[in-house]
Amino acid sequence: MKIALAQQNPTVGDFQQNVSRMVEMARRAGELGARLVVFPELSTCGYPPADLIEKPEFLEASEAAASVLVMATRDSNLPALLFGSVLRSEKRPGKPARNVAVLCDGGEILLVQQKMLLPFYDVFDEQRYFEPGESQSLVTLDGETLAITICEDAWNDKGFWPDRMYRDDPVERLMAQRTAEGSRATVLLNISASPYWEGKLQVRREMMAGRARKHGVPGAIANQVGVNDSLLFDGASFALGREGEVVASAAAFGEDLVLFDSECDTATAVAPLPSNIEADWQALVLGVRDYVHKTGFTKALVGLSGGIDSAVVAALAVEALGAANVMGVGMPSGYSSSGSIDDARELAANLGIQFELLSIADGFDSLQGTLHPLFHGTEFGLAEENLQSRLRGVLLMALSNKFGHLVLTTGNKSEMSVGYCTLYGDMVGALAVIGDVWKTRVYQLAHHANREREVIPQNTISKPPSAELRPGQLDTDSLPPYEVLDPILQAYVERYQSADNIAREQHVSLETVTKVLGLVERSEYKRQQAAPVLKITRKSFGSGRRFPIAARFRVAE
Repeated sequence: MKIALAQQNPTVGDFQQNVSRMVEMARRAGELGARLVVFPELSTCGYPPADLIEKPEFLEASEAAASVLVMATRDSNLPALLFGSVLRSEKRPGKPARNVAVLCDGGEILLVQQKMLLPFYDVFDEQRYFEPGESQSLVTLDGETLAITICEDAWNDKGFWPDRMYRDDPVERLMAQRTAEGSRATVLLNISASPYWEGKLQVRREMMAGRARKHGVPGAIANQVGVNDSLLFDGASFALGREGEVVASAAAFGEDLVLFDSECDTATAVAPLPSNIEADWQALVLGVRDYVHKTGFTKALVGLSGGIDSAVVAALAVEALGAANVMGVGMPSGYSSSGSIDDARELAANLGIQFELLSIADGFDSLQGTLHPLFHGTEFGLAEENLQSRLRGVLLMALSNKFGHLVLTTGNKSEMSVGYCTLYGDMVGALAVIGDVWKTRVYQLAHHANREREVIPQNTISKPPSAELRPGQLDTDSLPPYEVLDPILQAYVERYQSADNIAREQHVSLETVTKVLGLVERSEYKRQQAAPVLKITRKSFGSGRRFPIAARFRVAE
């Protein structure tokens, strides 16, 4: 049987457009000879719908969308469909909804499979909304016995993970079953909304390959693609033979349709996996494009300082939206070097974007005059430095309001970790494009941007990083060098290692580590007021990392 994996990019809550696109992809798959088309998890409504699930009207719309798809299969030119949907739960007491996979053919529902394992860690909140399934069943279509699972249900293999999150394993249950006719599963299908983090594409394949080898059946994952708020979904759907070999795979970071035969005896279209740096780049490009368009905007605005962070964000924005839809703004003060202004102007010319120069010098002088009666007799310091950053934020938001451009912030993960950023200043904006990218990784992305030609000026890459808010300022005046800082932050922010362990393993003084960790803990209030961060690591700032602000537990003390 020919099966198509329809890698779809839904918008949360846009049932009409999502279903229309699904029917279009299914019709195309049918023309290519597919008997069954497999869509991702919650494909009718998009993942994650979050608290929309608590609205009765949303559940009604979701069920109506599922019915439209079921009825669409009455068309003899449309194959059978397997898709993800939210349906109401009739179980009381219990949660209001079910996360289900629906298999339909010829206008009839053949199976409604309810998700059993509901993740409630990192960015996932499924136990908040869904009633877990208690059992699952095999189903037969054209002689093939299908074992159908939903995302997490396939991720609890005791042979793959040293520590498991759940006692139950839905795949093991299904593989132990027989149909009424005595048949065992012949194909394992998983519909997914599996978010991206660096290395996830390889892990997903290795995990599913272990399943295929263990049970001696072909396996396939149809994964969502696209961005919904902070979460990036890479797609990269694939089918595996009985020995775990890839026999078909879809492209990463874009909609795609790929077919395979249930016998899996020959390889069809196999898209190579991108390298980690290429995957990160593609993920961030997709993130900017989808976030801007799905929020109803077409153009973006980036403050260009002449530094590497804003340069990388601008380069990503141009690839995502096109040069005509990106505007760069330089906002020098009296402390900005002429070289930084030149670097910003050269970057804009290399990218082919509109560039405007708006000096904040007069505004800064005016505000200092206004504050002089209160600031008189004090030394120039953080207040004056932040005043410059906040002036820039005011200008960017004024341009956004006037011309309808969405402002992209340019702060990286290292800065957000230690609070080396100004609330209501350089943190102003709608999307933190590189807020999950360590500073050392930003340099790698810059080199990747220059892989074919010089886009980011070499001087931008080679000069020491500086906020240029006071004479001769360098980042190293306040922080350890980034090649020292980033490994400390990775160990603490992403892996929650102790100060003692970090100092010992990285051969850094405990005093340095303790100082850095103290900065992280004191900056939580800033991060909770930041723009949404595009997630590309295992642990990003946002819903997947939750700490109280008003707390007195300080591991760094």
